[in-house]
Amino acid sequence: MRRCARAPVAPRRAPGGPRPRPPRARSPHPTSWRDDRAQRRGDAGGDRIRWAELPGAEPTRVYLHGLGATSPAYFTETAAHPLLAGRRSLLLDLLGFGISDRPTGFPYTLEAHADAVAEALRAAGVRAADVVGHSMGGSVAIVLAVRHPDLVARLVLVDANLDRIEPRRGASGSGGIAALCEEEFLAGGWERIRDAAGAHWWSTMRLAGLEALHRSAVHLARGSEPVMRELLMKLAIPRTFLLPAADGPLPGAGALAAAGVRVVPVPDCGHNIMLDNPEAYVRAVAAALAPEAGPAPTT
Repeated sequence: MRRCARAPVAPRRAPGGPRPRPPRARSPHPTSWRDDRAQRRGDAGGDRIRWAELPGAEPTRVYLHGLGATSPAYFTETAAHPLLAGRRSLLLDLLGFGISDRPTGFPYTLEAHADAVAEALRAAGVRAADVVGHSMGGSVAIVLAVRHPDLVARLVLVDANLDRIEPRRGASGSGGIAALCEEEFLAGGWERIRDAAGAHWWSTMRLAGLEALHRSAVHLARGSEPVMRELLMKLAIPRTFLLPAADGPLPGAGALAAAGVRVVPVPDCGHNIMLDNPEAYVRAVAAALAPEAGPAPTT
């Protein structure tokens, strides 16, 4: 696997990403763009996975974004917060999204995403990382932990998809995208998704390859086999699940807790917890990643 030279640049938002709030705190470390080659099945050339990197101490923290998102736009502010700063942090974009390549021949299953991330992490010298995954990124993180256990020491899932989703025309998110066949989506169906997504989500969704967006949504709706919830419950590593408190009790929370998953409601937020209430999100993540994480924090 070939390595690509790193080009340090000043910290900035991802191209087309949402305009950031005034920062609450600045990291003492510079941000730099990194990329490596994630080998595609049957393609010796490979496609590049890229990330924004905050240098710091080990263990590495890896951040994985949701469908139609990009990690630098969603995670930079909170990754640089004093409670989380100081660790080497890779704000990684999945293949097909953000600043990573958009191969049209890639399958974009949860398993393929996880294997591509594993290739990139190994090229970056990562072992036993703390992985923080939002939405679809949390689903990929679960599959990553199952398929590549040497790479994941702890999981923090931010309102991640645990169950299969019923495709339905007109629905928001992956369910609405998955309701369209790929031909219909590529022929103009994506425009309806754009209009329904709204300006904020579309600002990063428009960076995705259309095939990547559609196939990722389809396979997220189908889920892994076994489904993500079952995989999560069988993992033997520390696991924390953050959800918006306003959503009410997480379905199956009792079974998750019995399996050792810490379920933590976060107040005053929607699905994008790290953007809606960054202070509460940071406190919850810091507690989950503390050397000796105790009972789930009350909020």
